[in-house]
Amino acid sequence: MPGLTAPSDYSREPLRHPLQKINSKEPFNSEPPRSALIASYLTPSHFFYKRNHGPIPILQQIHRYCVSISGLVENPKELFMKDIRALPKYNVTATLQCAGNRRTAMSKTRPVKGVGWDVSAIGNAVWGGAKLSDVLELVGIPKLTSKTQFGGKHVEFVSVDKCKEENGGPYKASIPLSQATNPEADVLLAYEMNGEPLNRDHGYPLRVVVPGVIGARSVKWLEAINIIAEESQGFFMQKDYKMFPPSVNWDNINWSTRRPQMDFPVQCAICSLEDVSTMKPGKVKISGYAASGGGRGIERVDVSVDGGKTWMEATRFQKSGTPYVADGPSSDKWAWVLFEVTADILHSTEIIAKAVDSAANVQPEKVEDIWNLRGILNTSWHRVQVQASQSNM
Repeated sequence: MPGLTAPSDYSREPLRHPLQKINSKEPFNSEPPRSALIASYLTPSHFFYKRNHGPIPILQQIHRYCVSISGLVENPKELFMKDIRALPKYNVTATLQCAGNRRTAMSKTRPVKGVGWDVSAIGNAVWGGAKLSDVLELVGIPKLTSKTQFGGKHVEFVSVDKCKEENGGPYKASIPLSQATNPEADVLLAYEMNGEPLNRDHGYPLRVVVPGVIGARSVKWLEAINIIAEESQGFFMQKDYKMFPPSVNWDNINWSTRRPQMDFPVQCAICSLEDVSTMKPGKVKISGYAASGGGRGIERVDVSVDGGKTWMEATRFQKSGTPYVADGPSSDKWAWVLFEVTADILHSTEIIAKAVDSAANVQPEKVEDIWNLRGILNTSWHRVQVQASQSNM
């Protein structure tokens, strides 16, 4: 592809497309143009958003790389890549989304703290690797276990990645043991992305993928797995990525009053148009993505071309040639849905999109109602302004 240079090996500098919008250089955070997201059902790795909390680590002596599994378990182990590759390999199509997706729009209501993201801190890929439920069996934890005989109830993932919020210590996060040991939850220790080895930006050589959950729990550059009694006490579990009401500010916040955010809510965004677009009057194709957490499908996407007075239902699809049915057996339950509808735009107007998931969860109409000081989970109706003009602008 023009503008890309291939790395000589996957531990070195990854592919970074020149169209990526860099939101911060250190740590490196970037997102693609929104139009790139709807170009294909699977997001190429160079167009997949990059979210980091510290410098990207370099792991060169791959033959010595291993993951330790310890804590409240019967048989602690160190697993090398050959051990993980020896387990059955699964390919899981899953959408990852940063909890701060669409934060920039929320900050226009009231300032928030965090990296500014447009609508593209999201991507969909086929992740290849071993199921965590199979890995944990190697240390004596059976499938569908909610508590080990030693009192372990949570699985903590520790990264090679070091970050200032942990006072120079490693990034870490955890999920419940019941989720980790459930094969149907499809939690992976992934070493491939879209059929290729992970590159450095996406966690080479091994990362966690927790489908249906905010991206902060899918730890990259995995170094250790700890079986623990309580949730991880890491900064990003206890003092970040929690949903607070609009009344909470930095003077009265009490982090302990909220649980760490896990599933992401129903979300959608228009990607065929920018926030403000100018076009000639006539037929316009409106397309974008919709996704919901927890394995819930998308039941409907509604689009309005008159500022919300009237609505039309968009066509939903995943793989070409396969009809999409929310929660259907042929649908990818952890993956986004793309939508499109064609409408006549004859004058300047506001176009809105909103989605409904298979549990009938809906998006809130106004961003003001869900404003929070960290600017996470902006799932309000997505709005773009269209200026109809006869001139060639």
